[in-house]
Amino acid sequence: MRRRPPAVALALGIALALLSAAPALAAGYRYWSFWDGSAGGGWSYATQGPSLARPKDGSVQGFRFSVSKDAAAQAAQPRAAADFQAVCGATAPTEGSKRVALVIDFGVPEDAPTGDTPPDAAPRTACAQVAADATTAEALASVAKPLRYNSAALLCAISGYPKQGCGDQVADGATRSAAPTPAQSAAPDSGGGPSASLLAGIAAVVALAAAGIWQSRRRSR
Repeated sequence: MRRRPPAVALALGIALALLSAAPALAAGYRYWSFWDGSAGGGWSYATQGPSLARPKDGSVQGFRFSVSKDAAAQAAQPRAAADFQAVCGATAPTEGSKRVALVIDFGVPEDAPTGDTPPDAAPRTACAQVAADATTAEALASVAKPLRYNSAALLCAISGYPKQGCGDQVADGATRSAAPTPAQSAAPDSGGGPSASLLAGIAAVVALAAAGIWQSRRRSR
């Protein structure tokens, strides 16, 4: 019987280990997710952060604090409709400015950090009237101070909530409020399914295995 080259066996073993570990890498995060309002009052996960997004007049932007899985498909949406007219209908447009409807959902008590409580049980709405080139972050700051960011520009707190923490990873059993929703990327640093680093690791060991097989065949000639 022909012996399998050690390098190949090792590479395949590592690949299997990585694949079996994939479910364990799924984690929950306690963070503020950012959403774009869409037609019909729905929400879609924002593809830009609030400090980069520059919404047009008539836009609706949403924020939701929750414990959610590390995939946007499982991030919790704001619990109010994206309805510009309901939020900004009474605010007249003015030249040189724009109106941005904001829905701020502080989430449920079960998702609050230890010792903290959501300031509002129901989602809060506000119509921000800001400069025409203002970002969502600037619109949010005009109606919901104080805001808190970390050194990586991740939004950590709105209206001072939560008092501490920023995108903290939590135990899997603590992911209570997330409901599956069709969205783009999710938690602070990963998308749906295995993380990019995991997939890169698998690709690397597969490449190593292929190289080992090629090398063994070459030596056998």
